[in-house]
Amino acid sequence: MKIGCSDTEIDIMEKIGSAAMQLGYDAFVVGGFVRDKILGRATKDIDIVCDGDGIKLARAAAKKFERVPTVSVFANFGTAQFVCNSANESERLEVEFVGARKESYLPTSRKPTVVPGTISDDQERRDFTINALAVNILPGNSLEVIDPFGGLEDLEKKILKTPRDPDITFSDDPLRMMRGIRFASQLGFTIEERTYEAIGRNAKRIEIISQERITDEFNKILLSAKPSIGLDLLYRSGLLKIIFPLLVDLAGAEYKDGKGHKDNFYHTLQVVDNICENTDDLWLRWAALLHDIAKPATKRFEEGHGWTFHGHEVVGGRMVPKIFGKLKLPKGDKMLFVKKLVELHLRPISLSKEEITDAAIRRLLYDAGEDIDALMTLCNADITSKNKEKVKRFRQNFELVKQRCIEVEESDHIRNWQPPVTGEIIMQSFGLSPSKTVGVIKDAIRNAILDGEIPNNYEESLKFMRAKGEELGLEYVKQ
Repeated sequence: MKIGCSDTEIDIMEKIGSAAMQLGYDAFVVGGFVRDKILGRATKDIDIVCDGDGIKLARAAAKKFERVPTVSVFANFGTAQFVCNSANESERLEVEFVGARKESYLPTSRKPTVVPGTISDDQERRDFTINALAVNILPGNSLEVIDPFGGLEDLEKKILKTPRDPDITFSDDPLRMMRGIRFASQLGFTIEERTYEAIGRNAKRIEIISQERITDEFNKILLSAKPSIGLDLLYRSGLLKIIFPLLVDLAGAEYKDGKGHKDNFYHTLQVVDNICENTDDLWLRWAALLHDIAKPATKRFEEGHGWTFHGHEVVGGRMVPKIFGKLKLPKGDKMLFVKKLVELHLRPISLSKEEITDAAIRRLLYDAGEDIDALMTLCNADITSKNKEKVKRFRQNFELVKQRCIEVEESDHIRNWQPPVTGEIIMQSFGLSPSKTVGVIKDAIRNAILDGEIPNNYEESLKFMRAKGEELGLEYVKQ
């Protein structure tokens, strides 16, 4: 079988192949590029393996280009790379070079002892058969695929399995277990039973992998078209219990006095899949994943009523910074965004169950600010039930809430709004310095406007400020 490539890709490979021939090397395109070409997926990088010095080949190949790219060298790893720029941004490719090698591992580390090897050795050390495909790119070769482990057949059958004994493959480099689950989620492939059983046996080995590498793979699973595939595989393999035990705590339904609650783990997976139909935003997907994270901590059984999770949105919001810290996720705006959505995710849903007042909508718009659309996307995804009529009714009510948000925002302009009377005006009006009293008056003005007690304008706000000041025993000094 041959792979089909664009004219740009063929030109790049011909230049590299020519440089390799001049050095007396064999050179091969390997791994993901070959796999994705066969699957018809977009490719952004090319991995080159040669039976010589990969860094030397990179430098020689760069000189073949009219616009000589800058070669980045990573001497400790014996690798080099450069970027082939193109007028067409979609054809911009990163090319990485390495010499063919054999690897051996110590039980306590995923960093291998490396010695030079052949292309066969290099293919055997790959994680999965579908990534052990290679193509010789020396001049005169016809892009025929070299497939010593049946990777082409596994691609056709949509199966993931290791070239070697999976216990050895996963013990050597435990990150390969998460990569396999990520490929299953991204590609919609099935992990071969023998290979998946080996993941379960070796799950504890993931503890030698850095949190950054684990989180990177986890994010890629979340960014796949249907993350529930990967998340469920992580759960059933035992990996999730090690890398994210709080998610596992959501699993299971408990019954008492004939009353039960739904399995919040699989509900969460459904919400994540639902939200993925409407957004590629990683952080909105994280909000979906964490929206019910505090349910185990807040679960109570109330006689005559059943199971409750009162305040799980508040407790969940408090948990978000700690979770982001442990998983080495960014702590700035991204974390605050997820925290806000977790804290607010019940608000629009609760409004859909009751008569909607302008005051309630104004408060929602004010608290959500610019994230109101993201919040609505999350809440819509959170409507799940096996009862289709119930889902239909909830969605219809929810659409009413969305429409009321649009109407109130058009009339009151509350999103990202601040009261017309500022803290500076309050201090000048009563001769105050910065203090708690200033905040009390400012909050009172804001709440009065949000609750519809006074119009949203300067004059009415000023009147209210003076009245509130008198109530607090303050003297109005500004004339």
